[in-house]
Amino acid sequence: MPLEASMPSLEHTPPSSALGLGDATFDRIAGLVRTECGIELSQSKSNLIVSRLGRRVKTLNLISFDAYVDHIETASGRDEMRRMISLLTTNVTKFFREPHHFAALRTDILPMLIAKARSGASVRIWSAGCSSGEEPLSIGMETLKLCPKASDLDLRILGTDLDPVSLQTARRASYDASSISNLTAQDQGQFFEPADDGKNLRAISELRDLITYAELNLIGEWPMERPFDVIFCRNVVIYFDNPTQATLWPRFANALHRKGSLFIGHSERLGGPGVSSFEPSGITQYRRI
Repeated sequence: MPLEASMPSLEHTPPSSALGLGDATFDRIAGLVRTECGIELSQSKSNLIVSRLGRRVKTLNLISFDAYVDHIETASGRDEMRRMISLLTTNVTKFFREPHHFAALRTDILPMLIAKARSGASVRIWSAGCSSGEEPLSIGMETLKLCPKASDLDLRILGTDLDPVSLQTARRASYDASSISNLTAQDQGQFFEPADDGKNLRAISELRDLITYAELNLIGEWPMERPFDVIFCRNVVIYFDNPTQATLWPRFANALHRKGSLFIGHSERLGGPGVSSFEPSGITQYRRI
């Protein structure tokens, strides 16, 4: 039975705008997010919590945020816990964000990787924290520009994210006009076609076929067995606390081939024991030593 139907109706459930979030309740929510996915929520995120979770409190006929936290801490609230993480960790993204990274990929990295794939070797690129798919699709577009038959090679892009809702969008690869507005007319025409709904544009099959998506919590186990040639993990690690960040950089190093490339966000910096495994190779771009 759905949770909404199993709970008693409360005639006086307050609207989300009237729900208050005290410091103690904020600390409970922040602690759960930190434990589940390593992301640190600062007190400045209180309004975001109220606006995004207030609707869930109302939908579930709960009377307060404390009651909501009580629920998600139970075994029956596990699905709601995942929904909460999704609501609080969804990030803004767009195609070809930080263009200098894609310029480096296009001119310095992909030609060598395509030659490697044409020789019969495997090439793997990982978009960690891929959100709704814009980043791996951008990587795929650059790949197809240089090698239109890339899907015939052993060259694949992996997109992972914590949020199953974002991954649903990524797998559909269907976007409205505002989402693709920063793409050139040439890229739109070459790599997108009308979606079945008649409103959106969907990435062409040759582009979609290059990419596999999977749900992955970066602070959990990484099941991938093959090392990667390139890892994009941009504007993701910045949301983790410092101890978690320090554990991730060595793990990325271990997941890369020697001389493999790591791209990080413009506000992020390598730190901790992982620093010794990399050398700078561009703006927020590093090479595995």
